[in-house]
Amino acid sequence: MRCAIYTRKSTTHNLDLEFSSLDAQREACEHYILAHAHEGWTLVDKQYDDGGFTGANTERPAFQRLLDDVEAREVDLVVVYKVDRLSRSLLDFARVMDQFNKHGAAFVAVTQNFSTANALGTLTLNILMSFAQFERSMIAERVRDKLRASKRRGKWTGGRVPYGYDLADKRLVECPQEAEIVREIFQSYGECQSATTVARRLNARGLTTARYAVKGYATRAQAWAKFDILRILKNPVYIGRVRSSGAEHPGEHSPLVDGEAFRGAQERLAKFAERRGAVRNEAYLLTGLLRCGVCGGAMTSSTTRRNGHEYRYYGCRTRSDRGKEACATRRVSAQPLEDMLVERLRREACRPGLVREIKKELAVQVAERRKQVASDRERLPRELARLRTEADRLYVAIGRTTGEAREQFAERLLGLTEQIAENQERLERMESDAKALEELDANAEWVVEALGRFDEVWEVMTHDSRRRLLHALVTSVVYNEATGTVTTELALARGPKSSSESAQPMAGGMNGG
Repeated sequence: MRCAIYTRKSTTHNLDLEFSSLDAQREACEHYILAHAHEGWTLVDKQYDDGGFTGANTERPAFQRLLDDVEAREVDLVVVYKVDRLSRSLLDFARVMDQFNKHGAAFVAVTQNFSTANALGTLTLNILMSFAQFERSMIAERVRDKLRASKRRGKWTGGRVPYGYDLADKRLVECPQEAEIVREIFQSYGECQSATTVARRLNARGLTTARYAVKGYATRAQAWAKFDILRILKNPVYIGRVRSSGAEHPGEHSPLVDGEAFRGAQERLAKFAERRGAVRNEAYLLTGLLRCGVCGGAMTSSTTRRNGHEYRYYGCRTRSDRGKEACATRRVSAQPLEDMLVERLRREACRPGLVREIKKELAVQVAERRKQVASDRERLPRELARLRTEADRLYVAIGRTTGEAREQFAERLLGLTEQIAENQERLERMESDAKALEELDANAEWVVEALGRFDEVWEVMTHDSRRRLLHALVTSVVYNEATGTVTTELALARGPKSSSESAQPMAGGMNGG
């Protein structure tokens, strides 16, 4: 049994001593290996020592070298002083054990007298790590419960301070200048019933949004946009209430607007949403492909109903959010744009050598997507490890402090747990994307067949199938109202990949609103 000793210390404190903590761990492990020399245990020449690295993740240089040697089957047994020297994360520990088992390596903790070389030791390790993870989860749950209880009592528990307020002694207090603008927003919206118009009026006076911090960095104040106005109109904090888990509670802070003005705004917003109706995105072939040629922003779908008829449009997101001063592009009727693109594809379908080009291009797309997935697989676990490391430090800090400092640590911990959950969701989505790559080859065959019989199959395709085909063949579509052109970039073309076609023949039916 070729034995490798792994030692770790979370901080660099006292590592420069003649006999450090790492030396003490190594000495205990060497004695343990020597006691089993009669069983054929021998110590490998390499040393694996990590000083100043947390056990909350596996991003440790010596530990990574150890894993590489285990994979190369140069180590049969990993010996540590205690289990937590190897890992303090149940998820990481389970992955490491899987890797050890896959390459025929066992694991021993000398002071806790168990080993994965036998079934009982494996069971004991899993139980021990489960309790450690349970303890951390309980701490996080208590923190969340405490914050929920604080919100039920109307306290401000942290986060981005709403526009119109300042923070003093952990309480929201009115900012006179901004509070007056908040009241003006509610009054102005009641008059014009348009968030875009309200934003335009504020920008015309040179007013900007407030500065705020994101991930510890201050951002610059920006010009007002529609979503900034809507965020204020929908926030119950301005009538002195705090939202928590879908419920609202009376807050400690003073309201900036009266309940009648707030309810009026909610009623108008609800009526607008009802009048507009649900947008059926599946009926829009160019969603995600179409961009504005004037400002470069995305063009999103919208539906209106007049006299019992439904009209579909694409509109510039920049204009929708910030008004026509930010972008002059008006809404454009969806059908003429979609018909133009379909006709372009119909002509391409008749071109010789098309099938070969499509297969080649789709193969490139698959390779690029695989590269992206591989990059995400490498990056996201590192980001998760960094967040968990900071969370672990906060767990320790919460246990050692009291009073205001403890509450500040708890607030920061809540934010970290939310970030960890978001990154974990991204990681899960990335794994789903990796599985979806396996379907792309079949998708390529389907695309080739559909394009080869374009006229025959297009009319009988569902909206979902039509979008699927377009998104496989088209890289982007740019509509430029100023020049009257629509530029399409096809993924299937070799050499020059874009062409422009005049939008003037569709004039008269193109724009609306």
